[in-house]
Amino acid sequence: MNPTASLALALTLAASAAFGDGVVHHVALHVDENDPKLMNMVLNNAQNLTAYYAGQGDTAEIEIVAYGPGLNMYVEGKSPVADRIAQMSLENEGLHFSACANTIAGMEKKTGEKVALLSEAAIVPSGVVRLIELQEQGYAYVRP
Repeated sequence: MNPTASLALALTLAASAAFGDGVVHHVALHVDENDPKLMNMVLNNAQNLTAYYAGQGDTAEIEIVAYGPGLNMYVEGKSPVADRIAQMSLENEGLHFSACANTIAGMEKKTGEKVALLSEAAIVPSGVVRLIELQEQGYAYVRP
């Protein structure tokens, strides 16, 4: 292969690697209010991000972190968005739901009852710390 053809092939391969393989975008979303409108807006943001990046040939890893009053988003029997979370979780393996252990402990102390979470929610030691960790890992932070 002559040098010009080699250069052309190298540039073509570099361009296809840059545009064809897709990029993984990392996004952290945050819920700290017991407000169904806010919870739905966060879920809408996650859906819209996923759809936009899919249209670009990219993917998104999205983590929704809930703490304080926003933890009700993940509480079984209280969550106004439980059905949406269940459906979205099935449709998007890159969508993750994190629940603050500090908030759970406070709720249990206040009510004297165990807090049951939706099966999609994973417990993290601290919601605020989790948001910091995600940002330190390069996640874009969005607070609706």
